Amino acid sequence: MKYWQALGYTQPDELIEVAPVAEEVGFEGLLLSDHVFVPQTLQSKYPYSADGRPDFDGSAPFPDAFQTISVLAQHTKRLRFATNVYILPLRHPIEVAKFVGTAAVYSGNRAILGIGAGWMRDEFDVLGRTFEKRGERIDEAIEVIRKLTSGKVVSHEGEHYAFPPMAMQPAPSKPVPIWMGGQNKAALRRAGQLADGWSGSGQRFEDAEQVLLEIARIRREAGRSSLPFEAVVPLPDGVTQDQRVRLVELGMTSTVSYPFPYTIGRDSTLQQKLDYLRRFGDETIARDRD
Repeated sequence: MKYWQALGYTQPDELIEVAPVAEEVGFEGLLLSDHVFVPQTLQSKYPYSADGRPDFDGSAPFPDAFQTISVLAQHTKRLRFATNVYILPLRHPIEVAKFVGTAAVYSGNRAILGIGAGWMRDEFDVLGRTFEKRGERIDEAIEVIRKLTSGKVVSHEGEHYAFPPMAMQPAPSKPVPIWMGGQNKAALRRAGQLADGWSGSGQRFEDAEQVLLEIARIRREAGRSSLPFEAVVPLPDGVTQDQRVRLVELGMTSTVSYPFPYTIGRDSTLQQKLDYLRRFGDETIARDRD
C-alpha cells in the first residue's frame, strides 16, 4: 500500500521542511489543493458538507500548485506531487499545459495533474469564465493538454478550443499522468474513459467499493483495462484490514493521510507536523511494508 500526504491548509513556508521528511519516511507523494482565491462572502454552496459551508475561509493558504511542485522538487528526489484537485475549466488548457509541463520538467516527471470541475462559481464569475458546461470543456481540455505536453508540433480544432500548428517547450520527457477527481457519474466516466487515475476526497468503504467497481466497468467497456491506472482512495477510521484488501483487489493503489488540521489540529507547529510524519512512517508505512 502506498500513502500520500494531503497538504491542504499547510503554510507555504512549512512545505519545504515537510516535503523531504515525507520522502524520508516513505510517503509516495504529496497532494496539493487548488483555489485562486476565497471570497469574503461566499455565494456558492459547498457540496461536501451538510450546511453547504466549506471548512476553510480566506485565511487558508492556497499557493499555486505548479510553482509549489517546482520548488519542492528541488528539495526531494523521489517524492511525487499531484494536484487534488486542480480546477481545470477555470483555466485555458494551453496555459495549464505550460504550467504542468514546466513543473514536470523541473521535477523530473514527478508531477501529476489531478483535475476536477470545481464547485465555487464565485471564482468563475470573477475570472470571467463560464461555469456552465465546464464538464464538456474538461473532456476537450484533456486532449489539448496531452497534445501540447508531448512537445511535438500539434494543432487543434474543437468545440471549445482551437489553435494552429505549434509546439510548446520545454516538454517533459514522459507523458504527464492525468487523474480525475470527484465521484458523480460524469467524473467516473471521465476517469474510466480518459484519465490515468482517480483521486477521491474521502469515502466510506461501501462508497469506495462502488466507485472502484464502476470505474473498472467503464474502463473495461472502453477497452482500457490493460492500461496503467492509479486509484488514490482516502479512507476513514474504522476500515478493517479485510476491507482494505478488498479495495486493493478492486484497484486501489494508494490511500491518504489527511491534512494536518484534521489529524493534529489547525494550530499545530511545524515541529508537530514533522513529528507526525515520522510517527506515521514508523507506525503505518513501515507496518504495511512488512
